[in-house]
Amino acid sequence: MNPVYPYTQIKQQIYYGPLGPIIDDYASLLHQRGYKQKSARIQIRLIADFSHWIERQGLRACHVSQAIIDRYLCSRYRQYRRRRDDHSTLNRFVALLREKGIIADLIPPIHTPLKQIEDDFKRYLAQERGLSLATQVNYLPCILKFLHEHFGGGHLRFTHLCAKDVIGFVQRHAPNLSPKRAGLMGTALRSFLRYLQLRGDIAIDLAACVPSVANWQLSTLPKFLQPHQVQCVLDHCDRQTPQGQRNYAILLLLARLGVRACEVVALTLDDINWDAAELTVQGKGARRAKLPLPHDVGEALALYLKQGRPSCSSRRVFIRLKAPLQGFANSIAISTIVARALKKAGVQSPCMGAHLFRHTLATQMLHQGASLEEISQLLRHQSFNTTTIYAKVDLTALRPLAQPWPGGDL
Repeated sequence: MNPVYPYTQIKQQIYYGPLGPIIDDYASLLHQRGYKQKSARIQIRLIADFSHWIERQGLRACHVSQAIIDRYLCSRYRQYRRRRDDHSTLNRFVALLREKGIIADLIPPIHTPLKQIEDDFKRYLAQERGLSLATQVNYLPCILKFLHEHFGGGHLRFTHLCAKDVIGFVQRHAPNLSPKRAGLMGTALRSFLRYLQLRGDIAIDLAACVPSVANWQLSTLPKFLQPHQVQCVLDHCDRQTPQGQRNYAILLLLARLGVRACEVVALTLDDINWDAAELTVQGKGARRAKLPLPHDVGEALALYLKQGRPSCSSRRVFIRLKAPLQGFANSIAISTIVARALKKAGVQSPCMGAHLFRHTLATQMLHQGASLEEISQLLRHQSFNTTTIYAKVDLTALRPLAQPWPGGDL
């Protein structure tokens, strides 16, 4: 057992009850996942109390279920204060019991028709379309709202859908959304209706009936930082701490290579080719690309991997600071790191997400004489039209195109 309970008397107490023989294994699991000794003590004490309660109820380890957990916690909270992590601790222990075959797998929940079509559509987006988890998360709320409005919790009669239903849904909800979110709603709805047609649930192409939402292309300027602001953000990273080393490496990847937040999250140790000075990133649509590894980025990564990255079983490059020690769940974590770094450096920007550095890199390259084609290649835009927005920030090239202002001098 890991030394989370150094005193013999306490050890004897935690082994009492039907769950006692499994506590050593649970302690090892906590150690592997990087939980601190204080957290491990609290969790094991909870498991021991749970084991004592099960013994008093005349139950065995094989009887543990969600209903039993709920009963125990209800009883516990009459005497002790409620802790935020109690449920997750017991669920983690139940998963260990299931892994060891002590309790059977939970009976799978009964899928309602709505839940079934949701799961099927998610698989279609991931496996057939190759769309990222972030895209799935953005699509599904719109689709579920559409289905709830038309079918409630009843039978999904897709053959009853008509163009009027689709158009009316967009007209009701688009005015309450920003142009970008309204456009996303239309895209999600088209994708779902094409999926239904592919399955044979509808016979006509209702996707063509989804109204387009006005969102003028290239109507805004990309938000970007000045070079001295980027350097200021990097300089404010405390590279003497594991957190600072990790965040500095992330910010350098964003600033020097213009990678997306999702690409930073997905980066693994196997994606770094030190001999060839290359990085392999997995971008949108599961497309993989090789990028050069600049010297300063390589140094920052090497320092973090040697000194700042905690030892764990995950192959992800960037690991959470708190247990369980694993990679980030999604891109939001990277954008949060960027927002905090900007605030710490005192840099004001209307955009606080990770994409800010991608826009900044493209703008700097343009000012240094790079062509739009070169920028498109580095940023790995699937369509060259996506890159043309940066032409609007090239004021030197645009100045000769400006017409004289009536009655004024240029």
